[in-house]
Amino acid sequence: MTFTSTEARTTYLSLQRRLRAKSGALLLKIEDRLPRIMTFWFMLAMAGCAVRIASSPLHAAPDASTFLPYVLVVGAPLLSMGLALIWFRDGHLLPQPTTRLAIAGKWRSISRTEAERHRLYGSCGIMVSLLVGMLLNVPVRALEYLASIPALSGTIPAWLSTLHFMMTLDVVLLTSLYTIAFVAALRRVPLFPRLLVAIWAIDITMQLGIARVVAGTEGLPGPVADALHTLLDGNVKKVLISVCLWLPYLLLSKRVNVTFRHRVEA
Repeated sequence: MTFTSTEARTTYLSLQRRLRAKSGALLLKIEDRLPRIMTFWFMLAMAGCAVRIASSPLHAAPDASTFLPYVLVVGAPLLSMGLALIWFRDGHLLPQPTTRLAIAGKWRSISRTEAERHRLYGSCGIMVSLLVGMLLNVPVRALEYLASIPALSGTIPAWLSTLHFMMTLDVVLLTSLYTIAFVAALRRVPLFPRLLVAIWAIDITMQLGIARVVAGTEGLPGPVADALHTLLDGNVKKVLISVCLWLPYLLLSKRVNVTFRHRVEA
C-alpha cells in the first residue's frame, strides 16, 4: 500500500491533533488534581523521611536538628507551590519583558488577545513533557537525598555537618525552584523561559559549590568524597542534558513563542 503526499500529510495532521488533545487532557488532569498530588507527596515524603530516620545510625536521641531537615525537604516544595499558585493566579496577564533575550528566528509581535486566540496558545503539546519533568524533579531529588544522607543527632564530625547542610540546602532550594517554574509554565507566565534557564544555572552552580565547600572540609573520608563526586557529576550531567534538550525548544518553538512571548513567525 502506498500513500500520496496529501494522504501522508492528512495522517500526520490527524495524529498531531490527537496528540495535542491527549496532552491537553493530561494537563487539565494535572491542574485539577494538584491538591491531591500535593497531599500524596506529603504522605509519601513523610513516610520516606520516617524510614530514613529509623534506619540511620543515630548516636544520640533525636532532637529538633534531626527532624528539621526533613520538615524542610517535605514542606518547602509544598509551600513554594502554594505561594506560586497565588503569585501566578493571573500569570498570563503579566506584562511582557521590555528586552528580548530570545533573538533566534524571525518573529512578529502580536497582542495578548491575538495570542490567546492562536491555535498553538497554551501549555500543552510537547510542553506537557517539560512540565511533568519539572514536577518529577521534586520526588527524584528527595529520594536521592534520603538515599545518600543519613539522619544526624548529637556530636558529629565537621565534614559530615557541612555535607549534611549543603545537601539539605540543595534539595530544599532546587525542589522549591522547580516547583515555582512548574506553576509559572502552567499559568503561562511570560517570564517562564527565563526563569527556567536561571534555575538551570543555579542548579549547576549548587553542584559545583557543594563539591568545592565539602571537598575543602578537613577529615572528609576518601570513599565519601568519591561517592559525592559521582552524585554531583550525575546531577550536573542531568541538568546539561535538560539544557541541550529543552533550550532549543524554549527558543524556537512556535507554541512557546505564542504562549509566553506573544509573537508569531514573521
